[in-house]
Amino acid sequence: MREYLLTLCVTAAVTYLLTGPVRKFAIVAGAMPEIRARDVHREPTPRLGGIAMFGGLCAGLLVADHLVNLNGVFTLSNEPRALLSGAGLIWLIGVLDDKFEIDALIKLGGQMIAAGVMVMQGLEILWLPIPGVGTVSLTSWQSTLLTVALVVITINAVNFVDGLDGLAAGMVCIAAAAFFMYTYRLWYGYGIEAAAPATLFAAILMGMCLGFLPHNMHPARIFMGDSGSMMIGLVMAAAAISVTGQVDPDALNLNLGGSRAATHAMLPVFIPLLMPLTIIAIPMADLVLAIVRRTWNGQSPFAADRGHLHHRLLEIGHSQSRAVLIMYFWSALFAFGALAISVQSTSMWVVLAIVVLSAIGLVLLLLPRFKPHAPRWAERFVPPRYRRPRGAGATGSADTDGGEAAAAAAAAVADAEESDDSSERPPIPAGVNGATAVGPRSRFPDRRKAGTSR
Repeated sequence: MREYLLTLCVTAAVTYLLTGPVRKFAIVAGAMPEIRARDVHREPTPRLGGIAMFGGLCAGLLVADHLVNLNGVFTLSNEPRALLSGAGLIWLIGVLDDKFEIDALIKLGGQMIAAGVMVMQGLEILWLPIPGVGTVSLTSWQSTLLTVALVVITINAVNFVDGLDGLAAGMVCIAAAAFFMYTYRLWYGYGIEAAAPATLFAAILMGMCLGFLPHNMHPARIFMGDSGSMMIGLVMAAAAISVTGQVDPDALNLNLGGSRAATHAMLPVFIPLLMPLTIIAIPMADLVLAIVRRTWNGQSPFAADRGHLHHRLLEIGHSQSRAVLIMYFWSALFAFGALAISVQSTSMWVVLAIVVLSAIGLVLLLLPRFKPHAPRWAERFVPPRYRRPRGAGATGSADTDGGEAAAAAAAAVADAEESDDSSERPPIPAGVNGATAVGPRSRFPDRRKAGTSR
């Protein structure tokens, strides 16, 4: 565990320290696309954060290769080299897209090639343990097709959810933490050495996300871009494929003393796609809904829009930070819920806890729909959004008339200012998400959403 923690800390430190220089490089290189109608941020923000994350990945693998216990992962398996080659290829494609906006079909082809490179080096699903049937061996083309499909789906699921500050990095970090606990239990608790590469991949993935999050939380100073989102999606898929295709369920039967005990103790091993699917359940749902929505409207599945789950949270009334926290909550509920079921599959308390937390999540999700107003005596103790408007609920007609007159006067002043602004307001230069290399955060007097007529 100490070596895994050291690898995680080194990966996080390298990613964090590289992100600042990478941000300055992105500004100089012009990797700051104009704000699009679907974007949530209001100021051009540099991308290419995936460069720092790739540096963290390389540093984590390099440190692990020189540690006593983790060195065996590199000597006994070719999976770390397969991961590095596939991640390097998808990272290069993402860097080109962040700078030059390459076509979606070209990116899809690059994702398939990166997955094929990993398959050629041995990182693939070899068999599937299915309850009631046993171990089902896959042919060469079946293994290749299933592996490539899982990699491409995971990459695009993570890429689709990368729409708010800190959203993708935080959700992937939560999923990686749950997956690390799951694979570490397989490796250390049951002596299954084939789970060691997946445990290492999950630890490095956590380090990459933790090192990048301080720069990416709202308001973000840099975005990971496709170079980062596609890469962390590939690393997550590689970890899932490693533990799914390499762990033999017969080893669990031998260690636990029977198939019945093994089934109850390690349920996700007998349903190998359960854990990988639960850790990306939210991004996967967003991906499926986006494809169905765009196809139903006669658009390309790759056409961008503002219909993602995080956009809908903003439309309901959540702030950007609260929308991110709600997505974190649901991601943790799915991932750690599956982890708890794998440990205590026969306990009803686990199921009851998941149901209660789901109900709490639904209440938090719909909270902006219900905005109760606090009584007058309690207004000083609640946030402004729960206070009654000053003109409403007045005690006398004089107060009501005065409030209406004040509102009319304010509306007239606002209209006059709006007409003056349209002709006399000087142009405001676009800052680099609130800062330049030498200056402080710029202030936008116009707080309307991006993508409006102006």
